[in-house]
Amino acid sequence: MSRFIDRVVLHVRAGKGGHGCASVHREKFKPLGGPDGGNGGNGGDVILEVDPNVHTLLDFHFHPHARAGNGKPGEGGNRDGKQGGELLLRVPDGTVVVGANGRLLADLVGAGTRFVAARGGRGGLGNAALVSRARKAPGFALLGEDGEEHDLTLELKSVADIGLVGYPSAGKSSLVSVLSAAKPKIADYPFTTLVPNLGVVSSGDTSFTVADVPGLIPGASEGRGLGLDFLRHLERCAVLAHVVDCATLESGRDPVSDVDALEAELAAYQPELQADSGLGDLAERPRVVILNKTDVPDADELAEMVTPDFEARGWPVFKISAVSREGLRPLTFALATLVREYREAHPKAPPRRPVIRPVVRGESGFSVEADPEVPGGFIVRGERPERWVHQTQFDNDEAVGYLADRLARLGVEEELARLGAEPGAPVTIGDISFDWEPQVSAGVDVVMSGRGTDPRLDQSDRVSAAERKHASRVRRGLVSEDEDQR
Repeated sequence: MSRFIDRVVLHVRAGKGGHGCASVHREKFKPLGGPDGGNGGNGGDVILEVDPNVHTLLDFHFHPHARAGNGKPGEGGNRDGKQGGELLLRVPDGTVVVGANGRLLADLVGAGTRFVAARGGRGGLGNAALVSRARKAPGFALLGEDGEEHDLTLELKSVADIGLVGYPSAGKSSLVSVLSAAKPKIADYPFTTLVPNLGVVSSGDTSFTVADVPGLIPGASEGRGLGLDFLRHLERCAVLAHVVDCATLESGRDPVSDVDALEAELAAYQPELQADSGLGDLAERPRVVILNKTDVPDADELAEMVTPDFEARGWPVFKISAVSREGLRPLTFALATLVREYREAHPKAPPRRPVIRPVVRGESGFSVEADPEVPGGFIVRGERPERWVHQTQFDNDEAVGYLADRLARLGVEEELARLGAEPGAPVTIGDISFDWEPQVSAGVDVVMSGRGTDPRLDQSDRVSAAERKHASRVRRGLVSEDEDQR
């Protein structure tokens, strides 16, 4: 038996970029073959796409982790690594994507609509792509970047033209079953409907969808009953129809008080999506009152008594019986008219030619600020310097020198000097800390003495990459000084 799931938490991780290759072409009778290391492949993206054949988030309920393929490392002979395979996740129409901080990221409506949930990491450049006038044969390559990783909340909000609102056992499911070919569960006890039911209704040349939302009770907007879970399925409805039980035997209830109580809940429910949907708040949507179960004599008399009260509010009123099907024909025509008027007032935008614009990955700026935890220290923040640090092989002197040149060209050295950084001041970029040495001639052309080395770096004054990273973690309080450097 299939289950309806309309809210899940999805953990997505894009693929890592492959490392670049540091290789030199070797062939008989060609002593100066030159660098031929290929670039690493980009990691795969995790993409959400609307599929009209998917109607629930059930698959993500049982498989909440999604991971795209990693890029392959580059190889010698100028062979680039293979791109990581993208992961395409198919979601139902009306899926809303919310970030870990509660911010709305995407509202997926319409077949084929896509959203990149996590972008794959870029592959590292091979040494063939790093050749310059100063570095004729680089003895290093750049490392691949990690892919993005996010925790996303997916919420399904039904896309329907008419939303049926009412107390439990008001006859909403019965009404959907007689208006359309849908076969929802119908029983004589409250909260029979536990999931929204959608039905397609045809009236003349107009076809529209009707959503049967599980019964609401006072306090639904605050989480009582099932209201908080399913009120969101009314957000996209153009018209709200109150289905009123005129034959209820409960004391203290009557059609007018029932509608007033539910109207208060609709007014109290204020999700973020309403402002972006173009439909306005739920309290502002057009209303229709459907007085159900008029096949009962007392119910028919009560419907006659309360009809003037609803008509005074400017709401159309229809007396029907879902059992005897009395009054269904005029109701169907009226609902079709309201839907047609809404569609004429909100025409769909004509399809336009796709416009391709280059997407800038990251900002070029950076900032330098004093480190509050380390006296005399500084922290460099920015997408580019942090990315460059992750791409660097710190056990390779030439790669470290290349990083220093990139930071100098960006202006980091100049900014540190302007802020009064002293030689040996601890500087942190990302998760790496190092002692700033302004006497290193960064940003100038230097004749390299050998592959993998840099004459500006004195081997006697340097420590290994593992020791440098361990010192950085000790300075930040992540490990103790006597812990293993792994």
